[in-house]
Amino acid sequence: MASAFLTPVFMAIICVLIGIIVKGSRERTKKVQSKMNKKTEPRPWVDEDLKDSTELHVEEEDGGEWQGIDNDIAHVPFSTERYSEEDMVKRSKDFYELLNKRRSVRFISNNPVPREVIDNVIRTAGTSPSGAHTEPWTFVVVQDVETKHKIRDIIEEEEEINYKKRMGDRWVNDLKRLRTNWVKEYLDTAPYLILIFKQVYGMLPDGKKKTHYYNEISVSIACGILLAALQNVGLVTVTSTPLNCGPRLRVLLGRPANEKLLLLLPVGYPNEDATVPDLTRKPLEDIMVVI
Repeated sequence: MASAFLTPVFMAIICVLIGIIVKGSRERTKKVQSKMNKKTEPRPWVDEDLKDSTELHVEEEDGGEWQGIDNDIAHVPFSTERYSEEDMVKRSKDFYELLNKRRSVRFISNNPVPREVIDNVIRTAGTSPSGAHTEPWTFVVVQDVETKHKIRDIIEEEEEINYKKRMGDRWVNDLKRLRTNWVKEYLDTAPYLILIFKQVYGMLPDGKKKTHYYNEISVSIACGILLAALQNVGLVTVTSTPLNCGPRLRVLLGRPANEKLLLLLPVGYPNEDATVPDLTRKPLEDIMVVI
């Protein structure tokens, strides 16, 4: 009788113990997952591209990110010239007409361009706004003939593979009407190649990494200003994003690991016999919505 009574008791005790173990295991799992989520949860203001190139997770509580940064920046009075409405309309039309003449030109002369002009257009690009004023851009100007040719070799090697294997028939067919292929003669003939790198993070004097907020958007804005500055001085270029070439070009140019190639611009005067596709731009009503 006693043995028969004890068996259900033992079974109940075993069930309770199993329940406690299972519950404890679940709680430990939840804690681990919570810690993992806390560590890997991306900050909403950090570029997505920051995560695919680095594992930058700055701990806010240690203050390391802010060491050496002036947190007490003086604010100074600001004013700008105010034009009459008539002048504003005229200036806006003149600027539009200037930039509306901009075209992507693949036939670039080797005629020399004053270096001071290149310095000034890059200074202009450097006036671009950036997230938290991190200025996350590096403009590499290549004028050395041998280096330009090495860049061409790298790009043409990868571009041929892109056209034949990676891009797909639809993409290649869309480019046929523009008469473009993997041969990039302008990389040799243009007096300057400007390679724009985005700094996905910065380095503080103590060796710690510094977050560069919205780095790709910031550098993209700077590129747009650079295109306008080139048009303003009568130079031409073609925007080039060399697929699968960034790491090799970064190493060739001796750039650090925190920089990623965003854009390459061959810069110079157009050839005398240069041609461009006869394209039209969308009318205002197709690109603007007024609410």
